[in-house]
Amino acid sequence: MGWLEGDVAVVTGAGSGLGRALVDRFVAEGARVVAFDRSAERVSAVEAQHRDTVVGVVGDVTVPADNEVAVAQAISSFGRLDVFVGNAGLFDYGARLVDTPIEALAHGFDELFAVNVKGYLLGVKAAAEALGESGGSVVLTASLASRNAGVGGAVYTASKHAVVGLVEQLALELAPTVRVNAVAPGFMRTDIRGPGALGQADRTLASMPDLDELARVVLPLAVLPEPAAYTGHYVQLASRANAAATTGTVVDCDGGFSVRGMPLPPAP
Repeated sequence: MGWLEGDVAVVTGAGSGLGRALVDRFVAEGARVVAFDRSAERVSAVEAQHRDTVVGVVGDVTVPADNEVAVAQAISSFGRLDVFVGNAGLFDYGARLVDTPIEALAHGFDELFAVNVKGYLLGVKAAAEALGESGGSVVLTASLASRNAGVGGAVYTASKHAVVGLVEQLALELAPTVRVNAVAPGFMRTDIRGPGALGQADRTLASMPDLDELARVVLPLAVLPEPAAYTGHYVQLASRANAAATTGTVVDCDGGFSVRGMPLPPAP
């Protein structure tokens, strides 16, 4: 019996990378899932793999009505909603303030914050009533950049610091019936895109050939995890039996990046 047996979840950004891994893991733990993604092709692929346990919704997390459709789909298909996982996101690929033209910076900020912050806020708003009825929970995707500078650029770093603020504020507002937490993953190979305003709409982490070497150099664990490696923290936080006393918390799982300190000298 899984940790989420009988639960119903909405997962945003569910078509690829970490979102897809979360759908797979939640189903394995006994949950039924609404997979919310902007790509119809990817939504269809997720549904095809998990017939009877996953229903897809094609939509945009920055659009209020699309978030409401995802929640309504959970209730109409499965009768309830227990977990909202806000995971859809954009990355800015380290775009530096001084190197970015001011108009591109302004539009890039609006585009990225609309997904990384407003998308979470709208999703939780749409789900709050149903989660209150089930005594459910929210799990948001924070980031290594929620605690550390230099992973992304100024816009991405600010957006992920904002997620920490959302977790704390919403945990207070939605208590005592709904728990709100986040997971802050580290490096992984995913299909996350950048803002079109910064010319990054087709760029992905998966296309970076040196990502494995970067992880080996900067992470004490010296390995680039697959997205599935991070999913256990989401399962635990979503589980009533295993995180009943946990709210307002961000779980860091960064391969040791935050504690790497000075590099060790080479072995003699």
